[in-house]
This record gives sequence, C-alpha cells and structure tokens, in this order.
Amino acid sequence: MSLQVLPRTDSEHANDPLWLQICDEVRELITVEPMLTDFLTVTILNHSSLESALSSHLGQQIDCASVPARVLCHVISDAFATRDDIRSAMRADLTAVFDRDSACESLHLPLLYFKGFHALQLHRVANWLWSQNRRSLALLMQSRASMKFGVDIHPAARFGVGIMLDHATGLVVGETAVVGNQVSILQSVTLGGTGKEHGDRHPKIGDGVLISAGAKILGNIAVGEGAKIGAGSVVLRDVPPHTTVAGVPAKVVGKPDSDLPALNMNHEIPDYEW
Repeated sequence: MSLQVLPRTDSEHANDPLWLQICDEVRELITVEPMLTDFLTVTILNHSSLESALSSHLGQQIDCASVPARVLCHVISDAFATRDDIRSAMRADLTAVFDRDSACESLHLPLLYFKGFHALQLHRVANWLWSQNRRSLALLMQSRASMKFGVDIHPAARFGVGIMLDHATGLVVGETAVVGNQVSILQSVTLGGTGKEHGDRHPKIGDGVLISAGAKILGNIAVGEGAKIGAGSVVLRDVPPHTTVAGVPAKVVGKPDSDLPALNMNHEIPDYEW
C-alpha cells in the first residue's frame, strides 16, 4: 500500500531549499526583466510552496472549456498533498533536469517552461489516479497532456525518480512499461509493444539508462542498468547491463564511458562503424 501523509506545514515549505532558490532566482529575474513581473508573481511569488506553484501552473497549462483549471489544479494539488513519494520524485526530477541539461541554468526554468518536466509530473498524478481506480480521470489527464505537450504516457506506466525527459516531443510510453531511477530519455522515443498482444508487453528500463533521440524499444524486453541506446535505434531484444547498442535492428557496439550514462548525457558512439 502506498504511503499516505498529511500536507506539509508552512514552516516546512519555508525551509525547502529548492523552493527558496527558485524564489530568489525569480526575484532577481524581475529586476532585469520587469515585463515578466506579473507572470512571475502569479506563477511563483504568490505561492507558498513548490507544490502549490506547480499544481497551479500545470492546471492552467492543460485546462479546457469543459474541465477548468481550478478543477485540475485541485486534483494535482491533492496528489502532492497526500503522497510523499510523488513530492520526492518531483524534486528529484527537477534536480535531474538542472544537473543534466546544458540549456538549464536555473531551477525555475524547468518549473515554468520545460514540457518534458511538466508532462512527467502530470503523468505522476495520472498514475496516482490510476492506482486509485479513478481511471477515467487518469485518462483525461493523459489526453490533455498529450494534446498540450506532444508527450503520450499511459497512466499505468511506472517511472522511478530522477528522470529527465529532454525536449520530450513525440515521446510514447506504453501501459506496462517500467522506467527505473536516474534515466534520461530524449525526444521521439517509443517504449512500445510489437502488435496487438495483451498483458505485459512493454519494455523495462533499468537504472541509469540513456535513451537517445528517436530510439524505438519494442516489446516486453529488458534494458539493463547503465545501458546506452543510440539515436534512431530499433531495439527488439534484451540489452545487457552497461552496454551500448545502436542500429536497425540494434546490436551491441561497445560500452558506455560511465556506469550511469544517463548522468553524463554523452550520446556519441565513437566505435560504431556505419
């Protein structure tokens, strides 16, 4: 059974180092770009916590005429308020983007602008709803996130913590897919099935895996810990831990230059002969 906890108190939020840093960044930004004052005040400074700011921002992002932002914000906020693991995972994801994305120079950037981060946090909420058998609402969240961000993750798919979805456009993740901890996934990646089969039919991705742009990993196969999947590869068989695969169909072409390639984001495959 998942851990259920009460919402944090204001004093706990006041001591949250990530939130304090984000607020400091935004206050400094207002001094150099005053045209953003209203936007940054509404999205960040009017809130007392990272959870509150993100819930509001995500709800505003995916609202529609029939499901207004206030309703969506309430659902998202409820997920953060009752599940400590969702809050912890969100912070690990935010830190992962800041640490691994060379285009991310401040913590407030993924919070406000990076759709990979947004789509993943909405998926975490949808997965929480799915686990409660609130499946219609979970699918609504999936649908709205897909339409808004171009990222389609089935609510039942499971993700670890410290995930970076870089750019994320065109990402598709199937129902029975499992993604481990500290994984980096780029745009146009598919974690899919191979046909119309039912049951457990999607990939299982180990910790520290790097999946480069355009890779297609298909079927109920395992990608071992610390593996690297080359850009544009089509993976149809298990990938051993700490190996690099590339090609169509993918084959082993070497080893990554680190135990956890997701962390150093090196997409080169120098030993591969085309």
